[in-house]
Amino acid sequence: MSFAAVYSRALSGMDTPLVEVEVHLSRTSLPAFNIVGLPDTEVKESRDRVRAAILQSGFDFPAMKITVNLAPAELPKESGRFDLPIALGILAASGQMSDDALAHYEFAGELALSGALRPIRGALLMARQARLANRSFLLPEESAPWAAWIKGLPVYGAQSLNQAVAHLMGFERLNPVSPPQEENISTEHLLDLADVKGQETARFALEVAAAGGHSLLMIGPPGTGKSMLAQRLPSILPPLTSEEILDNAALQSLLDGHHQTTYTTMRPFRSPHHTASAPALIGGGSNPKPGEISLANHGVLFLDELPEFDRKVLEVLREPLESGEIHISRAARQATYPAQFQLVAAMNPCPCGYSGHATRACRCSHESIMRYRQKISGPLLDRIDLVIEVPSLPAEDLTQAQVGESSTTVRMRVMAARERQYQRQGKTNADLTVTELDTIAQIADEAKQTLSKLIEKLHLSARSFHRLLRVARTLADLEQQEEVTAKHVLRAVHFRRTLDEAA
Repeated sequence: MSFAAVYSRALSGMDTPLVEVEVHLSRTSLPAFNIVGLPDTEVKESRDRVRAAILQSGFDFPAMKITVNLAPAELPKESGRFDLPIALGILAASGQMSDDALAHYEFAGELALSGALRPIRGALLMARQARLANRSFLLPEESAPWAAWIKGLPVYGAQSLNQAVAHLMGFERLNPVSPPQEENISTEHLLDLADVKGQETARFALEVAAAGGHSLLMIGPPGTGKSMLAQRLPSILPPLTSEEILDNAALQSLLDGHHQTTYTTMRPFRSPHHTASAPALIGGGSNPKPGEISLANHGVLFLDELPEFDRKVLEVLREPLESGEIHISRAARQATYPAQFQLVAAMNPCPCGYSGHATRACRCSHESIMRYRQKISGPLLDRIDLVIEVPSLPAEDLTQAQVGESSTTVRMRVMAARERQYQRQGKTNADLTVTELDTIAQIADEAKQTLSKLIEKLHLSARSFHRLLRVARTLADLEQQEEVTAKHVLRAVHFRRTLDEAA
């Protein structure tokens, strides 16, 4: 036999299109080894890895013209994951192994020169499509537990090319890989909300943000507890669902071929430094990789010292805050990644931090304060649900022995409010559409009229109007109220301060 076909997959963002690795051997010309089908440098280099791995594994490397076609030809192919399917195709085409089992499997794996298999990225994403295609999946042992997340898919992990061939030939069968264990969440090791003294308004705003999945901006002088509050948000959020864990594991598998042993149900918390670039925040590169907003998927993205971020970097958040995903386009490649994150940000009222402070004088000029605040554009502020002030605390609050409610207590109320939302509409209040606000959210006409009267006074946009209604719906859920009243609307307006009011 001089021809063989092996199935593998490429990576294109969160998509894993099927790649058929076709191998043809010919004696009609001088020995050569060519790879076609739009391979990048890493794939072209597989010629040397595959040749050495086949020889070191005790097989013969055919002294013929070898043509490997990665179909479809117009799809870019990158990374070393095609090493294993190319090697198996050569062995099958040269008659050194049977090709009977190849059609029932998909393969991915980078080969070492010794024939050992090295981990690859994106195993979980490829496994999802392999299950839909009703094929088994064979890949490196270190990456196999990623793929084992997919229920109903036979996954096999091999340490070397020899092990893979032995399994396919039936000489020494590999055992299917068991899925990893989820780690039950424990709040004992988390930062506790009880550590924050005073700041009752800010604590309640944090609870509202957690209950409805709302974005939050905290404005106040240095040292008032803004970062402390943000860091404790994960401790009051509901645990990740099984589907959310799978989504985040799929993203993590794109970045790391080495598998983690356990996974926590605690929501991710990402806090990039203010020097982060736009590609670092949203993702990018010539072959686009996910950024911080995607790594915070189903969790929290905390941006401390918000005005210190480059304005152009902040502006890229506008689309994902609305859509829950990010589209990255480059000259040769495009990718779409999930970005369902909860934005929490903190900032000072001015460059020195003490504008409007009760006891310390501000040293900033009016012009510098304006430049500082203008780094946060109106369209971005319009997409933030809660904007609150976190003032400096008096000495008696700092020295009091009494502590506030613990994260465990607050989390119970948050989970009860979330349960009401999912029973009513199947999503959080922050994700309600305009139509759903009118038909499902049960907002009283009185409440809408109250807010309508405030539109001109507060200079609200249509987007702000609906965001206030979503926050009011969350306030009603925390009080276990079926209907949103004017009281809830007025309280939601209280949590929507402007930068000048908070200063």
